[in-house]
Amino acid sequence: MPDVVELIITKRDGGHLAPDDLRWLVQAYTRDEVPDYQMSAFLMAAFIRGLNEAEMDALTDAMLHSGHVLDLSDLPGRKVDKHSTGGVGDKVSLILAPLVAACGVPVPMISGRGLGHTGGTLDKLESIPGLRTDLSIEAFRRQLRELGVVMIGQTDEIAPADRKLYALRDVTGTIESIPLIAASILSKKLAEGADALVFDVKCGRGAFMQQEADARRLAETLVGIATRAGRPAVAWLTDMNVPLGRAVGNWPEVVESLRALRGDFEGIEDLIEVTLALAGEMLWLGGAAETPEAGRRLARVALTDGRAFERFCAMVRAQGGDVRVLERPETRPDTEPAGEVRAPDGARGYVADLDARAVGRLAVHLGAGRRVKEDPVDPTAGLVLHRKPGDPVAPGDVLATLYTRRRDRLVDFRQALLAAYRFAETPPPPRPLLLARYAEGRWTLP
Repeated sequence: MPDVVELIITKRDGGHLAPDDLRWLVQAYTRDEVPDYQMSAFLMAAFIRGLNEAEMDALTDAMLHSGHVLDLSDLPGRKVDKHSTGGVGDKVSLILAPLVAACGVPVPMISGRGLGHTGGTLDKLESIPGLRTDLSIEAFRRQLRELGVVMIGQTDEIAPADRKLYALRDVTGTIESIPLIAASILSKKLAEGADALVFDVKCGRGAFMQQEADARRLAETLVGIATRAGRPAVAWLTDMNVPLGRAVGNWPEVVESLRALRGDFEGIEDLIEVTLALAGEMLWLGGAAETPEAGRRLARVALTDGRAFERFCAMVRAQGGDVRVLERPETRPDTEPAGEVRAPDGARGYVADLDARAVGRLAVHLGAGRRVKEDPVDPTAGLVLHRKPGDPVAPGDVLATLYTRRRDRLVDFRQALLAAYRFAETPPPPRPLLLARYAEGRWTLP
């Protein structure tokens, strides 16, 4: 049996741990045989000294096999999933999963909740009345076989070591470690039984990784671990300096996703661009398209001909959700606007910039997000942006509509949103959303 203190000292001093020692450490911690204070010391040593490829692979493998690993090989089709590192207004998964499934590639998606200024797919899904994301593994498999798409949260059986380690990292200042982040993500994604993976690594003010160099390293690390584990993978680096789409929140983002699923792209072309790029990769990896570009074309047709919307409705119905509010979103209770934010007197010309991180923080204060994991979430809170960078603006124009139950703080909310805007007499230069693609060990431009 390895000596925990010796393992900590080895990593503290810049040494490398044998894969079997790392596996033992994770397994022993999961069984409560290693106390929090020793695992905290190891995490801090790994945070400071880093992990090499063999250590990252071993850590991921140990976390992956700490619980149930789904085998979906008996289900037809090549299963492909997508993971986003999170961003403000990033409702891509809500559109992408049913879209790709409608094109013939099964999507087994296990998603997370929002924390901080970025939203979570589970919170958005659960803003649909009645919808359940806590399906059993048996129900998960059955729905994937019948519909080709299922979206749930992490179960107690899947990667329990990750759940325990993440909680410890959250309180020990060891969250922002690329090897630990990658192992956390991949342990869940590999456990869900997908045959291939697509990563959307966000970069910019509204993203977890604000510096492009860090985002590139994370993308390379994710693709590397996945590929070495036998899962073909592709990563896109996408811009998150400005909110994606125009809705931020849970139900507001569902409503915007419904627009996209029905083929209404007006004003949300940025959201559609990212969604189609990722869909093209998934359809290519899933064998439904000969190239990612061909996959994009297939996906666009499925958005405009109604198939994607129909598949989303079928998924919601199968998971207990009220499909009637998908047909008529305005009938969902408690969705009346709380107020508007109008452009000030000095706003003439164009919106030059809009700080995604500030908008994300405002959404949290409106009630749409969490500052800590235990915070309750208001499913209908959020905002809809009527003016984004490049849009013309004049004094008195409505910049945004706010949705919140905290109406006593509307003055503060308005001021916070106005502080996120910047105006100029001339329009800003176009900003690319798709920054770079990483596959087969190399970066290429879109």
